[in-house]
Amino acid sequence: TLLASSAASDVYKRQGRTNMKQIGFIGVGIMGKSMVRNLMKAGYELHIYARTKGKVEDVVSEGAVFHETISACVKGRDAVITIVGFPQDVEEVYFDSGNILDSVDEGTYLIDMTTTSPMLSEKLYEEGTKRGLHVLDAPVTGGDTGAKSGTLSILVGGDREDYEACRPLFEAMGSNINYEGKAGCGQHCKLANQIMIAGTLSGVCEAVTYAKEKGLDMETFMCSVSTGAAGSKQLDLYGPKIISGDYAPGFFIKHFIKDMKLALIEANKSGLDLGVLSQVLANYEELEAEGGGDLGTQALIKFYDEDHRYSGEE
Repeated sequence: TLLASSAASDVYKRQGRTNMKQIGFIGVGIMGKSMVRNLMKAGYELHIYARTKGKVEDVVSEGAVFHETISACVKGRDAVITIVGFPQDVEEVYFDSGNILDSVDEGTYLIDMTTTSPMLSEKLYEEGTKRGLHVLDAPVTGGDTGAKSGTLSILVGGDREDYEACRPLFEAMGSNINYEGKAGCGQHCKLANQIMIAGTLSGVCEAVTYAKEKGLDMETFMCSVSTGAAGSKQLDLYGPKIISGDYAPGFFIKHFIKDMKLALIEANKSGLDLGVLSQVLANYEELEAEGGGDLGTQALIKFYDEDHRYSGEE
């Protein structure tokens, strides 16, 4: 009897995965637009919400259905995906009156892909579970490049059976998908990822500063070190941009500052002293104070380049 029940449950889960078609999506920004496009390419029907319709006209013209309210966007969907800017945005779209938790049908899968506080992810899981919802925290890494190519790494926390049910959605957006553990563990993995990026990108900036100061040819320098022990994704993605002075955002400084602060809060709670992270955060905060919050993270080089320090002027 137990075996028959288990088999029936497995069939039900497979059917649920097959039947998950209508997706609500909130957070159609630099990352979100590409994720929406990849979900549509995989055959899902996308329903989107944005404060300003003009900013999402391109994906609407490609087939996404626009809604004027969060409630209309999420009601009746099989799953709802959010990837917004800050923890307060997560609080707003989920918990404010008339928004996600008040509007979705029982049994809906809620997938928050924002990098946010692990405590907030746990709160959302607890409240969603009380209402008969399936809640996952699934932050991503890979930047705008990974979002466009559908090769994001997706770090998932929550109940394993919900992770399994949502794998087809994740596979439409990413290529490295991993279950990290209970609710909040996806966020902890992402914060560890951001700690590594902070140290690596600051190292890239310091190396480029040194190489320039010593008169090395920068193209030769890049070619020489990129495939050696110092090679990294940060060097590959941002080294050429740093050298050419391209500070267009693939990932905003202001959002990276948020991530680093979240990581330091969690580290302090555990009694950890992360000195490198603290210093990189201080450097970025100085650039933000000078008006550079909307630049890409590679603009950290400006902290080292006094001649081209961002002044807040065009």
